[in-house]
Amino acid sequence: MKITLHLMNNLFFILIIILSTINQIKSEEYTVGDDYGWNTGFDYFEWSQKYNFSVGDILVFNYVQGQHNTYEVTEDTYRSCNSSTGILQMYDSGNDKVSLTEAKKYWFICNIPDHCRGGMKFGIEVKQGSSNPGSTPQPPPPPPTQGSNNGYKIVQINGMVAWTLLAIFGIWFFELDFLIYCKII
Repeated sequence: MKITLHLMNNLFFILIIILSTINQIKSEEYTVGDDYGWNTGFDYFEWSQKYNFSVGDILVFNYVQGQHNTYEVTEDTYRSCNSSTGILQMYDSGNDKVSLTEAKKYWFICNIPDHCRGGMKFGIEVKQGSSNPGSTPQPPPPPPTQGSNNGYKIVQINGMVAWTLLAIFGIWFFELDFLIYCKII
């Protein structure tokens, strides 16, 4: 019986760890320009500010093949729209899927003449993880008013901390149960 309870404790702890990372593994797929797609006459800077991008997310560039393309470039190339240097990756399928594999700044342009200078470019910052991948940024909550909460401080914790506390409590509870069981027998 001793081995079974110990094994159950370990399995419970491993399960809690796995469950706590599921939300962090989830990735999102973003269509650049949303319904407008990758085309001239759209504000891609404004579009890029609507989302929080995380490692593992995918950008989808939809456009008519031959009329546009997608180049991942350095920041200098992005700013100058001169693609004689600084090209990191080229795409031209009309349905380009770009995986965001690193936490860093990414820069994209269309290399068809005058498209980059006309606004077909944007940069994004990709972060390591997000508690709500794919969600639009939310404004911060208003500060608490004086005298609210009756002098108690409200503590908010994220999911990982909650799962960890639950795991610790679960292990403690099973160990306590095991010790009581052993003393009875």
